[in-house]
Amino acid sequence: MEKNAKIYVAGHSGLVGSAIMRNLTQKGFTNIVTKAHKNLDLLNQNEVNNFFESEKPEYVFLAAALVGGIGANSTYPADFIYKNTMIGFNVVEAARKHGVKKLMNLGSTCIYPKMAAQPIKEESLLTGPLEETNDAYALAKISVIKLCTSYNKQFGTDFLSVMPTNLYGLEDNYELQGSHVLPAMIRKFHEAKVSKTDEVELWGDGSPLREFLYSDDLANAVVYLMETKHASDLRTPTGDFVNVGSGTELTIKQLAETIRDIIYKDVPERICKINWNKDKPNGTPRKFCDITRILNLGWKPEVALSDGISRVYRWYVQHEDSIKGK
Repeated sequence: MEKNAKIYVAGHSGLVGSAIMRNLTQKGFTNIVTKAHKNLDLLNQNEVNNFFESEKPEYVFLAAALVGGIGANSTYPADFIYKNTMIGFNVVEAARKHGVKKLMNLGSTCIYPKMAAQPIKEESLLTGPLEETNDAYALAKISVIKLCTSYNKQFGTDFLSVMPTNLYGLEDNYELQGSHVLPAMIRKFHEAKVSKTDEVELWGDGSPLREFLYSDDLANAVVYLMETKHASDLRTPTGDFVNVGSGTELTIKQLAETIRDIIYKDVPERICKINWNKDKPNGTPRKFCDITRILNLGWKPEVALSDGISRVYRWYVQHEDSIKGK
């Protein structure tokens, strides 16, 4: 990508999109579309087409999505499958129609079968049943991956996809009913600390194994791929995509204890009790992605989990009032 190339970041204010914006800005890209799409409805095909026709972006990062944790996915499956499919299809089709040079589609490792062999390789896609608690979201994301791959085959487009593991970072969603596990824990432990109740309830039994990637690491990966690689470099029998992860995993119990220790670091004399609600679902037993292919493509993660959580917690404290207002 040229430094003055016109770049559109769909979902620029979210967790992933804001990280991509920071990365692009830091690297000297100066022509990023933001103001023109402030009120753009990505669910409206005509609006998306009109936007691409008027703005003519050369490169597109598709980071817009409806996301949430187990609770949100279980409660609103229709929203997750419809909105994510429509957002992806509208943006990808408009990019094809208006001659975008390269598109980066952001997916998720939840696309893989619930009982996929670990670590999960890209070839595991569609080899078994999905996790029931987020199958609607996963199906939407799979459809967009396949759309990008199909357009590459039929129209010669250069549309890449990446499958990030569980993400965390600045500008995350901390709303307790709809957020992912890590930001939800940060809010719960922080509020317990402030209120001096020193007790939190968490879902499941703490046994599932998870991998977490700092959002700015992901942003560095996708910008690197857009600058140096093509869809053909990512090609596998299941599609033109690659996993992006941290290469490390831990149990949900270990994650909770890590977050608790960071938040209570300045009050070590207080002990915050964790009550595990075993009537609530655990989700997939283990989800650890194989990142061999992206390592071989020349990228590697840089931010350790404890360092990333510390950064996020500092950001959370600074923005607590606005977060609670949402």
